[in-house]
Amino acid sequence: MDIEFASGLTHSALVLALTLLAPVLACVFVGALATGLMQAVTQIQDQSLSVVPRIAIGVLVLLMLLPWMLDQISVYTVDLYRSIQIGP
Repeated sequence: MDIEFASGLTHSALVLALTLLAPVLACVFVGALATGLMQAVTQIQDQSLSVVPRIAIGVLVLLMLLPWMLDQISVYTVDLYRSIQIGP
């Protein structure tokens, strides 16, 4: 295995990780903004009101995107195994 092959594998793994995490992080960020806006408008400053919606949104988005995420990971894994050369 040469350095170009290893760096290509690292690059594709990082791109896949960012592709899988970006929708979840974006939805949690929007939920946090909405929760913060609601807390600012109503002047309720309870810590659980800021954490619980973010966790709930994250879990819901993960559950909705789980089939797509598993498909992306399985395609990457199959491509990875096919690209590994056995022998000299």
